Amino acid sequence: MRNLYNRKRLVNQLKQISRWDIIIIGGGATGLGVALDAASRGYDTLLLEGVDFAKGTSSRSTKLLHGGVRYLAQGNISLVKEALLERDLLLKNAPHLTKVQSFIIPCFSLLSKYKYLIGLKLYDLLAGKRSVGKSYFINKEEASFRLKTLSCDKLLGGIVYYDGQFDDSRMAVNLAQSCVDYGATVLNHFMIDKILKNDAAKVCGVKAIDCETNISYELNANVVINATGVFTNKIIRMDNPFAQKIIQPSQGVHIVLENTFLSSKDAIMIPKTIDGRVLFVIPWKGKVVVGTTDTPVKKCEYEPMALDDEISFILSTLNSYLNKQVLRSDILSVFVGLRPLAIRKNNRKKTKEISRGHKILVSDSNLISITGGKWTTFRKMAEESIDEVILLGMLEEKKCLTANIMIHGARPVDLPQSIYGSDFEHIKKLSMEHPEYSEKIHPTLDYTKAEVVWSIRNEFARTVEDVLARRTRALFLNAQASVAAAPVVAKLLAKELRKDDNWVEKQIKVFSELANNYILNPSKR
Repeated sequence: MRNLYNRKRLVNQLKQISRWDIIIIGGGATGLGVALDAASRGYDTLLLEGVDFAKGTSSRSTKLLHGGVRYLAQGNISLVKEALLERDLLLKNAPHLTKVQSFIIPCFSLLSKYKYLIGLKLYDLLAGKRSVGKSYFINKEEASFRLKTLSCDKLLGGIVYYDGQFDDSRMAVNLAQSCVDYGATVLNHFMIDKILKNDAAKVCGVKAIDCETNISYELNANVVINATGVFTNKIIRMDNPFAQKIIQPSQGVHIVLENTFLSSKDAIMIPKTIDGRVLFVIPWKGKVVVGTTDTPVKKCEYEPMALDDEISFILSTLNSYLNKQVLRSDILSVFVGLRPLAIRKNNRKKTKEISRGHKILVSDSNLISITGGKWTTFRKMAEESIDEVILLGMLEEKKCLTANIMIHGARPVDLPQSIYGSDFEHIKKLSMEHPEYSEKIHPTLDYTKAEVVWSIRNEFARTVEDVLARRTRALFLNAQASVAAAPVVAKLLAKELRKDDNWVEKQIKVFSELANNYILNPSKR
């Protein structure tokens, strides 16, 4: 059977199609959403990602599908309503990647009890028939029973509410597969080198380089969409070197701990911290994710670094709520994401107050840029982007279908779910045909060699990092264990991709250096 996701087949399509309807730059949540929307409408669609799908911000979220309780507090009702609708669609269209998660807000006064309860009842009301569970108050005894590591000193009780949770980079991988399922060509490790223009100075395509072969391609298109998140300004400057910046990046840090620091199926939402944000303590894949921070940054990097002050802030806030104190030495992994916040003109506000709503911008040369937004609303952002292109007369009008498209791997909700969805049976078959593939890649990581091989053959994985950071979540769950697993993964990649021992050694070295960014400096523990 022909492998739809084979890289050679996908690269060959660059030679077969002389002009694309649409080229999307960027393979994060936004770009993949646009590609799926365009392909499912029937447009010839090409997506190019410079490194790997969800390499940047889109793999470093707080793992929530939510309307945004904080946005409700800011009075942004329209954004909350939109996000709650999109949350509902994702829970329906990707049941293998999403689930409903319960949260408890600890209350230490009658004022906080009624303030949060009223706010969350409004949240329930806005969700309407799409509600995933009604909010309610629990007393001190029940709160302490459900959250055994919560400090009960002066605790009055808690407010329980419900939202969505998901695996962000696995969603990106399945979206990329969905794009191909609908006829799109999607390629990772393909770097944009230049924006092409015609004699009328209008954008007509891109020049791109295959990072694996260094072969350059000039690719023509009716429409080019810039969906590069925090790197949006860079692409805009390719179009117009004098263009003003439209993105203000903000850094968010998360730490990962053993589940013993929560020991609960419920998550904790700390409603207000010293910087005015909320802090989440969330069970995820057998561990606990705690975050996030909000630090304005000037430089956009693929691997941003957590500041010592940010780690201290998270630990001090967390430890003020727990009866089991967390030390720096307890941190299994630190991951940092940059939020691509859309700048408002003359905005002097802190980044946490800059718009999380999205904007669609059209340059004088017809480069389309979509900015802002968040994972929960990626589908709506994509729909509005393609609709805008149609309104501009750049594409023939066709109806959006994505509200009812099941994401690759989705299977009926009444069946047992795996993160691989319907693909799980193929992975199980691979293990049966090759018993050695049933072995784990590391004793403390719940990933097998079969999963690695599957990701190489069917999920576009090309490097050790692709596998350990985004196909599996090993790097995010236990950075040191992922370094130990790197040689096993590198050898499996080399066998599948026909690489030599030098390539294996280089991959191990590159990944180990990268993983050091996720391991807290021992000197600061």
